[in-house]
Order: sequence, then C-alpha cells, then structure tokens
Amino acid sequence: MCGRFSFSPLTRIIEERFDVEVDESNYKPSYNCAPSQNLAVISNVIPGKLSFFRWGLIPFWAKDPSIGNKLINARAETVIQKP
Repeated sequence: MCGRFSFSPLTRIIEERFDVEVDESNYKPSYNCAPSQNLAVISNVIPGKLSFFRWGLIPFWAKDPSIGNKLINARAETVIQKP
C-alpha cells in the first residue's frame, strides 16, 4: 500500500470542482501528504466546506496517538493474531 500521495490543486479549482468553500489561511498544497498530517477532506457533516482531519488510524486501545503512524501498512494476513 502506498503511504503517501500528492494533493496540490489551486483553491479556485477545488471550489469549482467540488462546490465547496476553501479557507485559504488553512489550505496549503502538499506534494508529500503522509500519515499523521492534517489533510483536506470534504465531510458529510459540513459538505459545503473543506475541513481538515488527521490521516491515520488510531485504535481505541492506543495509549499514544503516534501508533497510528505504524498502522498505515497493517497486514490483512495477521488481522486475527494481532490487536
């Protein structure tokens, strides 16, 4: 699985394509989006605005949120044996 991607369109293009409001003070194009970063998302809660969410899975049992960085490449083969 790929752990990084690029997201760098101009705010004008995002607004026109997805019909959302982009707050330019929060949005910054990124050519190296990685787990644990806050990334642009169009959510069901506020569908007319670009929101920012942390990318990654943080399990309910985790004591430290940084464990989410290691779970980006979790294996389906060992899902039954490991928490």
